[in-house]
Amino acid sequence: MTRPRPETVAVVVVTYNRADLLVGMLDGLAALERCPDAVIVVDNASTDHTPQVLAARTGLPLQVLTPAENLGGAGGFHLGMRTAVEQGFDRVWLMDDDVVPAPDCLTVLMAQDEDCLAAVREDTAGRLVEKAATRFDLRNPLAIKPKTGMVETDYGSRAAMPPLVEIENVAFEGFLVRRSVVEEIGLPDPTFFIFYDDVDFALRARRAGHRIWAVRDAVLVRQLDFDQQHDLAGWKGYFMYRNLFVVHLRYGENLAVRLKPWLIALAVLVLSPLHGGRAEASNVVRALRDARSMRRLSLSAAPGPGPGPG
Repeated sequence: MTRPRPETVAVVVVTYNRADLLVGMLDGLAALERCPDAVIVVDNASTDHTPQVLAARTGLPLQVLTPAENLGGAGGFHLGMRTAVEQGFDRVWLMDDDVVPAPDCLTVLMAQDEDCLAAVREDTAGRLVEKAATRFDLRNPLAIKPKTGMVETDYGSRAAMPPLVEIENVAFEGFLVRRSVVEEIGLPDPTFFIFYDDVDFALRARRAGHRIWAVRDAVLVRQLDFDQQHDLAGWKGYFMYRNLFVVHLRYGENLAVRLKPWLIALAVLVLSPLHGGRAEASNVVRALRDARSMRRLSLSAAPGPGPGPG
């Protein structure tokens, strides 16, 4: 009787102009007990010393992809995952450049015979900061924010968590997915550019019948604080609004939920003289207009014929 071969795994890292953070991330990968079979880094047209950092790395099975322009996080993960799937790796581990895995993180994840898994994030002080949704409500039109429960708020600490927690969305920071899932549901949608590409992917996976599990003992340390929610009047605010609207238009479970983008946009416009100002109002108007043209998954992300076995 022949034993099944061990599964292979490729890490996909997307980076842009954060060379100093990337050093720590790559050090963490090099220190893993279970060495990945490939580390595919998408350098999103960085203009800092990222190329020098990558060129100095000789101890990792590194592949560097250098698109001619910044594809955003969504485009970078699309390119990196597509490359890993085409090369036939059994699992793909998605990673941002500001997280550092514990030495046993990949060992713990690979021991789980599940299609969709997520490491659990903590901050540099060891506090639980896992914001993956335990409840993501696209049924109730009164739920202004669809994320109505998070690992962080449900449990408070890693010690209070059970070994596996079912989650309803993920961040592309420590998400491990089997190639068979990608071949079934498609790739991350690059048209998101940044934000909600991971939510969109998780919703597609769950609607195809795959459960997603946060693994308590797979530790991932986040080097930066979460602060993106304060940027709704800046350029990131446009993508936050647009992509949130796209998720509602694509996956809203009833007409009332699919109409929420118009209600949110109206509320922002009415309140703009008191909060947000003209910049946020302009963002939300553009976001609503552009989201309507993104109701369908982009063709480049849609599932197609999968590659042969690795």
